[in-house]
Amino acid sequence: MGRKNLILLFVAAVIGGLVAISGSKLLNSSNDSSYKSIQERQKELGVKAVKANYSSSIPKELDFTEVSDKAINAVVHIRSSYDSRVTSNGFFQYQQGPSQASGSGVIVSDDGYIVTNNHVVEDASEVQVILNDNRSYEAKVIGTDPTTDLALVKIDENDLPFLAYGNSDDVKVGQWVIAVGNPFNLTSTVTAGIISAKARNIGILRDENNLQIESFLQTDAVVNPGNSGGALIDINGNLIGINSAIASPTGSYAGYAFAIPVNLVKKVSDDLLEYGVVQRGLLGIQIGDVSAELAKQKNLSVVQGVYVGKVNDNSAAKEAGIEEEDVIVSVDGMEVLNTSELQELVGRHRPGDKINVKLIRGDKTIEVEATLKNTGGDTSIVKKVVESEIDGSLFENVDGKEANKLGIKGGVKLKELNDGKWKDAGLDEGFIITEVDKTRVYTVDDLKRVMSRMEGQRVLLLGVMENGDKTYYSIDW
Repeated sequence: MGRKNLILLFVAAVIGGLVAISGSKLLNSSNDSSYKSIQERQKELGVKAVKANYSSSIPKELDFTEVSDKAINAVVHIRSSYDSRVTSNGFFQYQQGPSQASGSGVIVSDDGYIVTNNHVVEDASEVQVILNDNRSYEAKVIGTDPTTDLALVKIDENDLPFLAYGNSDDVKVGQWVIAVGNPFNLTSTVTAGIISAKARNIGILRDENNLQIESFLQTDAVVNPGNSGGALIDINGNLIGINSAIASPTGSYAGYAFAIPVNLVKKVSDDLLEYGVVQRGLLGIQIGDVSAELAKQKNLSVVQGVYVGKVNDNSAAKEAGIEEEDVIVSVDGMEVLNTSELQELVGRHRPGDKINVKLIRGDKTIEVEATLKNTGGDTSIVKKVVESEIDGSLFENVDGKEANKLGIKGGVKLKELNDGKWKDAGLDEGFIITEVDKTRVYTVDDLKRVMSRMEGQRVLLLGVMENGDKTYYSIDW
């Protein structure tokens, strides 16, 4: 027994020694920094690292990597420069030095045409476009449209990546979308969200003739200052909207952003490319949303649609047989629930285009065909007018650079004064008309339209001289 106990004691001692040696090595290895590269260490122990299998754990419809990689190359950074200009607060005039603003744009053709917002390039003396690969170009403004807040610019380049047009009519509330742009000068920024609503009117666009179109796609994808003019795309990389505005009490993102639907973008861009000015087809009616209260008040048989409050004389609606108190419920087979939807659907057409209008009159459903007219009351295509003769004198549009310098949004300059009412009123050549009897005028067409309603009246003209001095004239028209 003594010998047996001795052997057991020896074995226990050996095992204890081995355990001690192993423990010592383990402790020493935990503090051992003899390896030189954490990267190499991770490679050695990579099988033990906590990792997820990305390709199998992320559904394909939520993997935005590929589409984002392609989209950022078709979205550009736009920098707009402004010369020194004069501004006024109503009492004093201030001279402001040169300034610069920035936004985004979307390449829509391989030969350099870029869609952006009107407010990104409006009145700029110079527009610079920077591609995602840092190539820089001076851009030419092809045309602008304040009524939709869209503009088309071009750079001299070929073989550019571009975004294909999608179909905003097919966009569904709740579907995933991606916003691409340059917020706060942070180039090539991508955010994701869903479509929160369609045909949203937020009251940010203004037009003297009430021709503005607001039928925004609403999204909760993060959009901030600098995203304006950038892309809103679907998960397949198709362009479905141009980001334009945010709802915010602070000026930065606070939950919702708004994009111009691409089906309107297509039409406006083509008009600016072909004519230099947007061709607006109009029904010629005054409208409002149908509500439960209005339906009860007017004894309407429906509680959704667009209520016709007035039909203008010599209008497309009048000739088609549309009457006051009709409720428009569809255009060309597309349901119309509110004024925003109606304005967008009609706004996609040019003068002379025919549209089918379904309306409710009393308890009857009626369908009519209307031939849309332009702002002048006929079906002809409107030409971009930069100068025109009015009562013997020649007037021209003030260009953006001069308007910017004078601190005005636009106006009509008396270029050549000849015998007639203008001369009799004592106007001087170079006088820029900005307002006629409290109605703003920006173009020769505006001046013609306003003066055509002033026959036999004494009219007050407000404006500025070429040196910036404010003045006014009174004219018997």
